Formats: sequence, structure tokens, C-alpha cells
Amino acid sequence: MLNNYLINGRVTQEVITALIEKAGEETGSGGHSLFLGQVRADKIDGKKVLAIEYSAYEGMADIEAGKIKEAVFSEFPDVKSIGIVHSTGIVKAGEISLLVFVSAGHRHQAMQACSKTVELIKEKLPVWKKELFDDDSHGWK
Repeated sequence: MLNNYLINGRVTQEVITALIEKAGEETGSGGHSLFLGQVRADKIDGKKVLAIEYSAYEGMADIEAGKIKEAVFSEFPDVKSIGIVHSTGIVKAGEISLLVFVSAGHRHQAMQACSKTVELIKEKLPVWKKELFDDDSHGWK
């Protein structure tokens, strides 16, 4: 991991499994919600997306992810823990680039808080996407 929230390359099965196993340590939780963001092989202007190259302002990503978690904890008092892992570097279509895992006392709060966390990440986390196309061109998203 580059910092507490960023990982170079795709989010692997091992990273996902480790976060799920760690959540089991929180015995006050009765529900967990997991979001996996996958790179799509979109067609844009007749070109297929082969991968996305993610870049981040690493120092600010740590700060902003902490703020995102604080905001979600404040809005959803039943939430016990929040895990965020976002890729940097190249992630191919079909691979996972974002993992959000929320544990709460009850499932409803876990699901709502997970959705809110994803929305805040998309809005506030300083991570940029460069789509890499099948004709060797690219475009910023």
C-alpha cells in the first residue's frame, strides 16, 4: 500500500479477503456491506477502454479519506468500521480498482453508509483517471 488507502495496481483477492477477515474481529457488527468498483471496457467514440491509469495526490488522499470516514461515521452512528482501498497505476478492464467495506451494528446502516462512502470518494478523493484505448490513444475522465 502506498499509504493507508492507496494500492499500486489492481485490488487483489488477497486484499479483499484480508479486509473481510479483519471485519470479523468487530464482534459488535451484525452487518457488513462491500462495494467493488471494476474497470469497464467502455466504448467511447468507437474506441474500447483497455485499462485505466489512476494517479493520485497521495498526501491529500490520506487526509481526504480520513475526512470521508469521519463524515460517514457522523451521519451513520451505527457504523463500527470503514475500509477504503483505491488503486493507482494501471488497472485493466475487468479488474477491481476500488474496495469499500463497511461494518455496522445492523445491515441497513452498513448498506447506506457504504453507498455514501462510495459517493464521497467519487466526489472528494484526489484520484484521477486516464482511460487507455485500444488504438494506443488515451483520454482523461
